[in-house]
Amino acid sequence: MTSEDIREVIIAIIKDIDEEADFEGLDADKPLRDQLELDSMDFLDIVMELRKRYKLQIPEQDYPQLATLNSCVAYLQPLLQDA
Repeated sequence: MTSEDIREVIIAIIKDIDEEADFEGLDADKPLRDQLELDSMDFLDIVMELRKRYKLQIPEQDYPQLATLNSCVAYLQPLLQDA
């Protein structure tokens, strides 16, 4: 998967979780939780959806690496390179 593919997947997952999420003006370097008003359960839903769709095991200590859209892409790209 390309970085753009991963970016689209993350946005699609968030849209599935929160249909009212507003991506206009989203800063890819700022925490998603702050910008989109995601709570901890929403964040866990994102992680669980990645696990379900791509059979990824994301250890809890790696969760901070999923804070921003850019950090999500950087973390997931090597894991999804063959997806």
